[in-house]
Amino acid sequence: MACNGCSTAGTDNILDNRFGKLSTHDWLNEIPDPNDEKGLVEVQFKNTRKLFFINADKVELKRGDLVVVEASPGHDVGRVNLLGKLAEMQFTRKVKSPEKYELRKVYRVARDNDLDKFEEARKREYPTLLSSHRIASQLNLEMKISDVEFQGDGRKAIFYYTADGRVDFRQLIKDFAGEFRVRIEMKQIGARQEAGMIGGIGSCGRELCCSSWRTDFDSISIEAARIQELPASAQKLAGQCGKLKCCLMYELENYLEAKEDFPKQLIELDLAKGRVVPIKIDVLKKVIWYTYAEKGVTGTFLLSVDRVKEVINLNKRGEKPEQDTNGESKEAVNEFVSGTASIRKHNSGNSRRKKYNKNRGKSNNHKSDGNKKQS
Repeated sequence: MACNGCSTAGTDNILDNRFGKLSTHDWLNEIPDPNDEKGLVEVQFKNTRKLFFINADKVELKRGDLVVVEASPGHDVGRVNLLGKLAEMQFTRKVKSPEKYELRKVYRVARDNDLDKFEEARKREYPTLLSSHRIASQLNLEMKISDVEFQGDGRKAIFYYTADGRVDFRQLIKDFAGEFRVRIEMKQIGARQEAGMIGGIGSCGRELCCSSWRTDFDSISIEAARIQELPASAQKLAGQCGKLKCCLMYELENYLEAKEDFPKQLIELDLAKGRVVPIKIDVLKKVIWYTYAEKGVTGTFLLSVDRVKEVINLNKRGEKPEQDTNGESKEAVNEFVSGTASIRKHNSGNSRRKKYNKNRGKSNNHKSDGNKKQS
C-alpha cells in the first residue's frame, strides 16, 4: 500500500529506498493556503538533501508528491516535503542570503517514464560506488567516498566524501567522468552526515536518529553532557560517527530550566545536629543529598531545593533548624563517590552555561555545507 501522503501508487520501493527519512510534519497540509503567493516548495532528494523550488506554473501539488524539477543540467526527481507558508518559513530559517539563492522551477508531477528513468539511475548508484572506491584507491587519495547519488535523469552524479584535510581530486574527476560518462560533483560531508547515510543501531537499541528522522546536524559541545550530570566517558557519550551523540541535546533545555531553581552556589548548611555538606544533586527531581561533615555524626539524607533555600535564609539569621527529612537515603550513600564531582560541576555551572550558549551561537553562525566542486 502506498502511504497516505503519496499521490503516486506503486512507488513505495522508490520512496523507501530513496526518501526513507521521516520529514517535517506539515500540520497545514489539509488546509488550503490562500496567501501562498510565492509558490515556494521544499523538495527532498536522497538522504538529507533538500532544496527549494518555485512553482511558477501553479502545478497542483500536495506533500508526498513525486515531482520533476529543474536541475543543472537536465532535470531531477524528488519528493515534495513542504508547501505554502511552512515552506516559506523553512526557507527564511535555512537560507541566510535569500537574494543569492537560485530558485529553479518545478516542472510537473512525475510521470511513469520519469519514474522509470529515475529507477534506472538509482540502480547505477551501488556499482558506481564500488568502482569509485577502486579508482580513488589507485590514486592514493586520503579520502573516503561514502555514497553516490544519481540525478533523476541519470546525467549527473554527486559523490559524497569525507576527508581530514584538503584533497586534490582533479585527476579523480577526470577518471570518474571517463568511467561513468556523467557530470561529476564532489561534495564533502562530515562524520554525522556519513553516519546518517550508512545507518546503524545506536546504544539505545533503536535505529540511529540521523539515519531515521534527523535531517539537521547542529554542533554539540561536551558542556551539554556536563550540564546533565552525565559521566565524562568518551566511550559512552560518542555515537557511531565518533562524535558526541545527537541525543545529548534532546533534554538539555529541560536541565537548563530546572537548574534555574537551584541556588547559584551550593554551600554547607548548619543544622541542629551539626554542619552538613552537599554531595549529590538530582536536577530533574530538584533534590540535593547532604552528609554530616563533623566526626562522630553519620547519616546521609536529601533535601528539596525549596527546603535548602529556606535553611540558607535561616542560617543567615543565625538559626539552626532540625533535620527535616524522612530518614537516610540508601541511594545517596551508594552515589556518594560520584556525588562530589556533581557538586563541583553545579557550582561552576553558571559560567559554563554562558560559555556553552556563546559557543553554540558561534558554531551556528559558522556552519558550512562542505566543499563543493563540479566538473
